[in-house]
Amino acid sequence: MKINPDFLAPCGLYCGVCAVLYATRENNVKFKERLVALYKGRLPETENLSVEDIHCKGCLSEEPFAYCKRCDIKDCTSKKGYSSCRECVEFPCSLIEHFPMPVGKKVILRAIPHWRSVGTEQWVEDEEARYLCPTCGHKLFRGAKQCNKCKTAVDLDG
Repeated sequence: MKINPDFLAPCGLYCGVCAVLYATRENNVKFKERLVALYKGRLPETENLSVEDIHCKGCLSEEPFAYCKRCDIKDCTSKKGYSSCRECVEFPCSLIEHFPMPVGKKVILRAIPHWRSVGTEQWVEDEEARYLCPTCGHKLFRGAKQCNKCKTAVDLDG
């Protein structure tokens, strides 16, 4: 498996299963509109979020999502000389405890310990495998509640 280093978000929210990345890849305007409704005003500095802002090529890429450009977690790991929170003895810290999206916080608290225990390659494989529809195998995104192909209800983030 080839790992895209731009997808290895320091917080543990693997970008390869991010809804914003999916919407960017597919240039799915309807999906982008739904994401604007989800994120607008819920994340810092998103009061004026628009469909055009729903664009990302990975947290560590030259084109991250607007929220990820100014991420306190990314700044913290960089200042400490870490590639991610998995290297920090203070995990989970107040930055994780106050993460603005409940699903994101839940995933971070699950993902970082797993990343620590299995290493990067296995962690990426496990995240990719986790976000597949258990009924039809269609690739899903973090936070999905239903497969958009077969309509099976899912809860994959725990």
